[in-house]
Amino acid sequence: MTDHMPDDLSAAGRDMRAYTDELRPRHGVARNVDGEWVLLRHELVVQAALSDDRFSSAVSSHLHVPNGMDSAEHTAYREALDRFLTPEALAPFREKFRRVAADLVASLPRGVAVDAVSQVGVRFAVRAQSAWLGWPADLEDRLVDWVAENHAATRSGDRSWTQRVAESFDDLIRSVLEPRRGAARDDDTDDVTAQLMRTEVNGRPLTDAEIVSVLRNWTGGDLGSIAQCVGVLVHYLATHPAVQDRLRSGVSDAEIDAIINEILRIDDPFLSNRRVTTCPVRIGGVEIPQGARVKLNWTSANRDEAAFGDPDALDPERNADRNLVYGIGKHACPGRLLATMEMRIALQELLAATSSIVLEPQQPAERAVSPVGGWAKVAVVLA
Repeated sequence: MTDHMPDDLSAAGRDMRAYTDELRPRHGVARNVDGEWVLLRHELVVQAALSDDRFSSAVSSHLHVPNGMDSAEHTAYREALDRFLTPEALAPFREKFRRVAADLVASLPRGVAVDAVSQVGVRFAVRAQSAWLGWPADLEDRLVDWVAENHAATRSGDRSWTQRVAESFDDLIRSVLEPRRGAARDDDTDDVTAQLMRTEVNGRPLTDAEIVSVLRNWTGGDLGSIAQCVGVLVHYLATHPAVQDRLRSGVSDAEIDAIINEILRIDDPFLSNRRVTTCPVRIGGVEIPQGARVKLNWTSANRDEAAFGDPDALDPERNADRNLVYGIGKHACPGRLLATMEMRIALQELLAATSSIVLEPQQPAERAVSPVGGWAKVAVVLA
């Protein structure tokens, strides 16, 4: 049975976590007002994510490397690009990220409200990603402004605005690439961006359009995502002082990583990914026609009572194998190690430099609304 979402119950402007919590017990598959089929339950999302032959990722008419690719093409690009995201490749950046986090935390005021999303999450994400890619520090304010405008455009649903924002980011990327062209040819520059410009797939160099697409994926998507994740993590710590105390007691990197992943399962800011059916599909007792647009709702799947029991219970060890924060299957997020390292270091530095993190009672936290997940604002006081 499906649940058609009428206009007064559409996803637009709603807290999607709360909304899908309402829908999921009654419906595993929903149909939104845009005609998209939305998979809400854990088993259905996993089934679709693992069925590349029936649920294609080639959804957009625009170039998306490698997200919007399937089969051998996707595999070839992933093999070429995943080398940038291995533990060995990321290890040299650990101390750079730590310096970024420590400097940022030291600059934050104590005893007054600080927004964990805009003042901590966005600034850290921009500085950490710039350190990883070798981008100049003077781009920081442009990137911060872009994250804010991108969120505003996405929330508005105005496609022309969203397109303009996307094009402005592509222009920013090209401004970074241009000074490297001569250096890249002579191998004088060896940061990640220059290395990407020398990368080959199937024996040929990446085209300019492909390079821009990869960097858009690595930065445009991740800047907002990391910022939202930091907001979720800081809000959870501010409302769960026992977890703060546990993390301050000197847990291992593996333990803090597991707790981070579990907090993000509970409040997953990565709402969904799109697919298109390549043939008629029956899933969750529902017949979906060929060529239909389908959303895999990760936020809902990660809170499915059938998979996790009480979705709000923090149980990293029990839930790790079913956690879908980074997806599953061939299209699982390749940047998981990078994102986890960044968030771990950000939390470690924040906790090391403070004795408490509490919500500011005069400025209640605000949930982000569809199509964005997590929190829009989280005012905290650091001591």
